[in-house]
Amino acid sequence: MDHNPYLKSKKTDVSYQEPLQGSIERPADIVNIEYQTRKSSPSDYENHLGTALENIFGAGVTELGDIVDQLNAMKVAGPGGEVWTEQLFCSEMERLGE
Repeated sequence: MDHNPYLKSKKTDVSYQEPLQGSIERPADIVNIEYQTRKSSPSDYENHLGTALENIFGAGVTELGDIVDQLNAMKVAGPGGEVWTEQLFCSEMERLGE
């Protein structure tokens, strides 16, 4: 599954003159799939990177340079198999956050 089929679409009726009252979903009324706001399911690369980052942050590493060093020490390849640099890490986090 590449998306959450249960996620309700936004109301687009332009006849409303007020904010869309009643358009907020109650959390208990919907199925909350973990990646419901993503365009697709996470790739193997994204899952591997995410697991590595969880381990790095879990070990108390928080500085950018140290995070990059840890990714390289763990042999977690960057996009296209590249070695991580601070600039590459920042641009990849921006890309993944879109």
